[in-house]
Amino acid sequence: MSKQNPTWISEWKPEDAVFWNSTGKVIARRNLIWSIVAEHIGFSVWLIWSIVATKLPAAGFHFTTDELFQLVALPGLIGSLMRFPYTFAVTMFGGRNWTIFSASVLFIPTLALAYFVSHPETPFWLMLLVASTAGLGGGNFASSMANISFFYPDRMKGWALGLNAAGGNIGVSSVQLLTPILMGVGLINLYEATPVAGVYLQNAGLMWMLPLAIAVLGAAFFMNNLTSAKSTFKDQLAIVKRSHTWIMSFIYIGTFGSFIGYSAAFPLLIKTQFPAVTIAIAFLGPLVGSLSRPFGGLLADKVGGAIVTFWNFIAMGGATIGVLYFVGIKDFTGFLVMFLILFVTTGIGNGSTYRMIPSIFREENLRKAKGTGEAGRALALKTASIESGAALGFIGAIGACGGYLIPSGFGKSIAITGGPQLALVIYLAFYAICLGLTWWYYLRKSPVASSATSLAEARV
Repeated sequence: MSKQNPTWISEWKPEDAVFWNSTGKVIARRNLIWSIVAEHIGFSVWLIWSIVATKLPAAGFHFTTDELFQLVALPGLIGSLMRFPYTFAVTMFGGRNWTIFSASVLFIPTLALAYFVSHPETPFWLMLLVASTAGLGGGNFASSMANISFFYPDRMKGWALGLNAAGGNIGVSSVQLLTPILMGVGLINLYEATPVAGVYLQNAGLMWMLPLAIAVLGAAFFMNNLTSAKSTFKDQLAIVKRSHTWIMSFIYIGTFGSFIGYSAAFPLLIKTQFPAVTIAIAFLGPLVGSLSRPFGGLLADKVGGAIVTFWNFIAMGGATIGVLYFVGIKDFTGFLVMFLILFVTTGIGNGSTYRMIPSIFREENLRKAKGTGEAGRALALKTASIESGAALGFIGAIGACGGYLIPSGFGKSIAITGGPQLALVIYLAFYAICLGLTWWYYLRKSPVASSATSLAEARV
């Protein structure tokens, strides 16, 4: 392999210990770092409207509470839809190439936001269209996770994917922490807008110009494409015929869908249910959820993804009941504590469910290849790598639907009943179904259950 960090790497053998220790891990780490940078900004842009929507009424926009929740929710829906093409893009165009492109297009939602939030006369339909472009940031996760899955050996995928995802997820916390601060600072005003009540709303978009430029240049100079990760769309599309793709997609709505949905809704939920409390505290939710994600992957590496996921759904149900109780009696301290616990469980569940996916596809393909010799085994492992990479993005795309369903559900619940309790009860019932699916398919004594429960068994 050339020492000049070629754009395309033609030989990549992460399962070979000699190759990994001498060459692979350094290159993999460098790609992981810049993948995290780009994905972090993608998540930040995706969730910009979770903060901006809370400031629109004071800026002169006459939108209802339900319409504000729609502005928060729509980027979640668009982001989930964008993940489908982004999933297959890495193996068609290369991980480095697609990272450059996916980071570059984020100038569209950031500049559009900076312009239109400075014009209170903007109609709701147009503002909804502007908000939808932030969904481009949501697509980055699918391509980023699919790309990094090719760089690391199977024994390290849980930790590597957990770090990559956590680095991206924490972008939600960054945008919710930094945006309120920077909206109070007079940055370069490209559109000659004036602050409303001391707040420069346009800064929510302008603040990402320099980070985006750094991400694009970093990907161009320090990332690589893998020829071993090249695959046709047809080969990857085979995952839609796998029943476990759909089962894990449903379960992932319960974990990642909850994380991104609650992250999007949390600031506006605090503002509507506890008006006296500052929304600046909202960043704590996605922060603890992001930090707990790699530990979910690491724990799954040690004891099995299905076991962790099963008990995690029980914890999610308990935390949801706690949120229901405290929001009902209007106790903010209890509400915050229960919601932070809920966020932690979404992070752990994200890591554990994502760790299950490569093991499941590996075991399925190896079982089909039994009796075909070493050549059949090698082909099965290559097929499993391609399918699991595609599945990671595909399942992530469906899971991201929670980014729309949860904020939208809160908005409808408040509009119909005056509070978020109805939505929380529905989410609780959904977790119960996810719990049952996890046990039925991945904890009962079966070959697939073994692959999800024990990483060691998945390797035999």
